[in-house]
Order: sequence, then C-alpha cells, then structure tokens
Amino acid sequence: MRSLDRLISNLKRLPGIGPKQAERISLHLLRRPPEETRELVASLEEARRNIRFCRECHYLSEEPLCDICRDGAREPHTICVVEQPGDLVAVEKSRSYRGLYHVLHGTLSPLEGVAPKDIRAESLLERLKRSDGRIREVVLAMDPDMEGEATALYLAQQLRSYPVKVTKIARGIPLGADLDYLDEGTLTSAFEGRREF
Repeated sequence: MRSLDRLISNLKRLPGIGPKQAERISLHLLRRPPEETRELVASLEEARRNIRFCRECHYLSEEPLCDICRDGAREPHTICVVEQPGDLVAVEKSRSYRGLYHVLHGTLSPLEGVAPKDIRAESLLERLKRSDGRIREVVLAMDPDMEGEATALYLAQQLRSYPVKVTKIARGIPLGADLDYLDEGTLTSAFEGRREF
C-alpha cells in the first residue's frame, strides 16, 4: 500500500520516531474518525502559517516579539543562550531561570560545515551592543557534546570584548542517580562544577 508506506516514511522523519512507532501512529490515525485527521492537518498548517521566530531572541512566536521577550517580569540583565527552541522549553519547565533567552538554532560543527555564520551567534553580539550595558551576564547552556562545547568556547571567546560575565551551566549528577552507575565524564563534570555547601 503506497499511501500507508508514504505516511510511515514521513512520520519516521520526526525526531524520536522510529519505524515501529511510525507504523503504530499511522495505523492509529487511520482508525480515527476523518474529522480528527482533518483537525490534525489543519492545526499543523495553521502553526506553519502563523509561527515565526522572535526578532529578539529567535524563539517561536506568533508576534514579532515572543511572550518571554515581552514579559516585563523577566530578569532583564541576564541572557541564557540555548541551542534549540526545545532547550528553552526544558529550562522554562525547570522554573530555575527567570531571565531572557537567545536561541542559536544550531551548534558549530566543522565536520558538517556549520560555521558561526550559520547559527544566530552574530545577533547575540548585536543584542549586547544594543543593550548599552544592561545585559550583565550571559549563561551558556549548550549540550555537553563536542558541538555544544565548541559552540560554548567560541561564544565565550567572542563575549570577552563585552562587559558581561560569561557563565556556563554546571554539568553533573542527575537527582536520584547512583554514583556507581555514572560514567567518568559525568563524574568529572560534577567535581569540576562543585560549589560550596
């Protein structure tokens, strides 16, 4: 069945969806009433039509500025730099940060040809120039992989010429973890990021 194969193939392109999940989702959608499928397609088309990137932080928004950038209750002196919109969502869910954000939409990856011009690093520097010293801290919240570390290092070097404190989120042991199950890299990061108790 060409139509079913095409649906499965398209669903497999989604992050975290493997062949089995794509097949299950496809069969589920085909069993549902037609109006549910139409509603799903309509909501996807509406999102594609209405959602754009915030002109300030590059998060998702239906307005020129996103809800976070317009929120006067946010801490205006700190910017947390994240790789993707999903990272911003994760930080917000933690409720541990109340400042502003900057979404890069990628990381540096020389092997894949991703250079500084391919991510939104330059607009971060422009934001700092426009802030006239109002921004006092930039928090680098990159994934702890090679690309994330390379991006954090590049940004830290670029930010040296600005009057801001550059910090990096700590890496370490997840809550509820057993030390004997952790890898050496996680333990090393935990010890390097230790603080006074």
